[in-house]
Amino acid sequence: MVEWFDVSGKCVVVTGGAGVLCGAIAEDLASGGAKVCIADYDLGRAEELARKIESKGGFALPVRVNVLDKKDIQGLFLRVKESLGRIDVLINGAGGNKKDATTSEQLPFFELPEEASRSVFELNFMGTFLPCQVFGKYFAQEKKGIILNISSMNAFRPLTNVVSYSAAKAAVSNFTQWLAVHMCQHYSPEIRVNAIAPGFFLTHQNRFLLTDEKTGELTARGRTILAHTPMGRFGTPEDLCGTVRWLLSEGSRFVTGVVVPIDGGFSAFSGV
Repeated sequence: MVEWFDVSGKCVVVTGGAGVLCGAIAEDLASGGAKVCIADYDLGRAEELARKIESKGGFALPVRVNVLDKKDIQGLFLRVKESLGRIDVLINGAGGNKKDATTSEQLPFFELPEEASRSVFELNFMGTFLPCQVFGKYFAQEKKGIILNISSMNAFRPLTNVVSYSAAKAAVSNFTQWLAVHMCQHYSPEIRVNAIAPGFFLTHQNRFLLTDEKTGELTARGRTILAHTPMGRFGTPEDLCGTVRWLLSEGSRFVTGVVVPIDGGFSAFSGV
């Protein structure tokens, strides 16, 4: 009998693995018996999460990595391969936005600093592209493997003010579909490439865009988002875990090239 959602024994590398969303994913996979490498630019946070996972009986390997440095990513690959013996899954979770790459009354589109916008685009797109090159080459040689990218609801419906991040995540979605086809046609149909597109989750990065720092009440933006979310709430990091387990397991063995919204219905709602 096939264990449709089983991830036990899988060796998984998670970039951005010490972040709020990918940290929850890493914890859940480890609780399911996967061996997880928490690859993050902030080694201290990666080590802290690894200790938490190991205190619950899981396996976690913290490694510092700069996802914009291909040699650094190659070093990560060698470290994980040596420690775990093999690699089954790459999750590209490194990403983020910057205030200076977001328009406002004080910062119109025409004045956005080039460096800030370039930085956001590179972190989110090239920070996915380069690990796919390094780990994808290994999967091509092994004729099997899974890549899971992290897109965003911004890729489906660009948000006001959020220009560079929206464009970068749209590129991640497009690249996910391209790479899925490329790996199947040129290397092996046993290599699958998919993405998830989280909707609106309360994280350290966006909490005070959605809620008032002093009162805890919803901001105007937060109210608008919930008014357009049929399920009527923000997501929690744990809401991602079931879909991730599905995409990494035999339960999705005929699924590749998709971007799955995890958004409480936001992308399906027209507002009327």
